Amino acid sequence: MTSNHVTSPPLKVVLADINGDVVEAWRAAFADEPGIEIRKGSILDQHVDAWVSPTNSRGRMDGGLDAVVKRHLGAGIQLRVQRAIRDRFAGTLPIGSAVCVSSGAVNPKYLISTPTMETSAQNVSETLNVALACAAAFQAIHQQNAASPGSITSVALVGMGAHTGRVPARVCANLMWTGYTLFNDYRFADYDDLRTTILSQLDDLEAAPTEQRVRVVPPQR
Repeated sequence: MTSNHVTSPPLKVVLADINGDVVEAWRAAFADEPGIEIRKGSILDQHVDAWVSPTNSRGRMDGGLDAVVKRHLGAGIQLRVQRAIRDRFAGTLPIGSAVCVSSGAVNPKYLISTPTMETSAQNVSETLNVALACAAAFQAIHQQNAASPGSITSVALVGMGAHTGRVPARVCANLMWTGYTLFNDYRFADYDDLRTTILSQLDDLEAAPTEQRVRVVPPQR
């Protein structure tokens, strides 16, 4: 592991979803995280610097929240996401990585696309993809702010994988908590480092049956 613990800069984090089960699961999973705002409602109504949209490895915004965001922001957003994937990842965005692009709108200023699945509408309920995607979204914020300090001070996320990915609400919330907490404890050199570290920490969780999965305590600071 090459990651080092650093103190995270202040970042307003909003978790918003229209699914009441996801919202209640978040309230339980993030009960000890007072800095997290949890709201029942559409991410489109959240006034923040960046939205996080779970996507697929090709950045095809043809289903789930991706399709909603594309209708809201216009078709050009998919072109920008896919261009970033092509330029930075040779056209395929690995699970546990993300791209941050200008939205072309005032709200939000940025869209962060992070894959929870390789192809559209894939069942990822038996994977750690949600934890990887959540941590990767925060890594993208860190990278954007390193390049342009203070450009993202607030972000909104939905229940990642809980819709087209078929991840149960409780599992989704626990994996998002784990990805968020691990990222807050560490800064990763790059996305390869992020994936290696998180998978090594959560190896036991992946082997457990879905119904037995609980929040994983991240490594000590």
